Amino acid sequence: MTISLNDLTALCKRRGFIYQSSEIYDGINGFWDYGPLGVELKNNVRRHWWDTIVRSREDVLGMDATIIMHPRIWEASGHSEHFTDPMVDCRECKRRFRADTLEGDSCPECGGELTEARQFNLMFKTFVGASEDSSSVAWLRPETAQAIFVQFKNITSTSRVKLPFGIAQIGKSFRNEINPRNFTFRSREFEQFELEYFVRPDETEKWYEYWRDQRYQWYLDIGIGKEKLRLRDHAEDELAHYARVCVDVEYEFPFGWSELEGIADRGTFDLDQHIKFSGKDLSLFDEERQEKVIPAVIESSGGLDRTILTLLADAYEVETLEDGSERNLLRFHPRIAPIQVAIFPLVKKLREPSLEIESDLRRWRFSTFYDEKGAIGRRYRRQDEAGTPYCVTIDFDTLEDGAVTVRDRDSMLQDRVATDQLRSYLEERLF
Repeated sequence: MTISLNDLTALCKRRGFIYQSSEIYDGINGFWDYGPLGVELKNNVRRHWWDTIVRSREDVLGMDATIIMHPRIWEASGHSEHFTDPMVDCRECKRRFRADTLEGDSCPECGGELTEARQFNLMFKTFVGASEDSSSVAWLRPETAQAIFVQFKNITSTSRVKLPFGIAQIGKSFRNEINPRNFTFRSREFEQFELEYFVRPDETEKWYEYWRDQRYQWYLDIGIGKEKLRLRDHAEDELAHYARVCVDVEYEFPFGWSELEGIADRGTFDLDQHIKFSGKDLSLFDEERQEKVIPAVIESSGGLDRTILTLLADAYEVETLEDGSERNLLRFHPRIAPIQVAIFPLVKKLREPSLEIESDLRRWRFSTFYDEKGAIGRRYRRQDEAGTPYCVTIDFDTLEDGAVTVRDRDSMLQDRVATDQLRSYLEERLF
């Protein structure tokens, strides 16, 4: 069964993954909130990225920068000049559209005439301080990368680094999209994970290939199906102004192939620009070659919200069972599932021993959920739809033999497991 974007949006609201922001006030376009299951899923993916990119490596450092920075940064980076989309307005209904996305649409529905296209800067403007004039204008950051470049000197002078090395950051970015669309895929507020990996300028090719392969594999490792994942090289006429080469990791969504992450060879563009605009020396002494160098940069820039949408789209399945009934399930990889283990007493009289088992599982750092309401089959179905890999049922035999029933989400097969073996049984399958 093909899953539509409407199916996915309904599931996300029904199960508490993602809600429309400000919904009781009819919402605000391009902004989304994460519910109880959604925030756990997002935290798990965020943590896994950080563990993979920063904590498990000796050559990558982390940082966390402010959302508002000096406005000259965006002049140096080219965002003030280049960070634009073509915009048109309908003279009749006054609605605004991106000119490059109108083909094939029924817009404008009113049949009105469109204005000539003009460039619209996507950065959100704000003011710093008490006055609102040109001297106090600032911008919400449209990306997290520039903070890494402008803190390059501080980080290299306070940390023992040598080429090649990386600086990584996860954080919110903001883009005033003309018309946000496709659920959370194109939003006005979103979260990025970015790595700027600094290398010798004559070694960019090998490191570009290295990070291209590493980042593609990371998406496979969190459970995304290979048949809907691909690498697509940018044509020369679509490269960003700073990029020598770029490749996108793309996923086939219900609305078509779209970008999850870009890996680009930015050369020395960014550090050169900030040297020019700030007047500061951002060179690095290369101990191996005994010379000062402006490092080149290989960038990995991914969208955390897009990754969450991908995981939901890829894991969602409506399965037809032997008896002709259907069950909705999310086949999340166990390492990123928002709930790892659900605990069910067969009847409410078994609440006390069931809660003891849940307490032990929590103490062992499992993510758990306790549910004693409804028929056991219905409880299983609720957890299937939440993406929970394992359910543990405590029955009256547990009081006699000290064993519980563990049910697998994907196969629906059940094992009888001694409670003193439950921890190792789950660890082996979840981690």
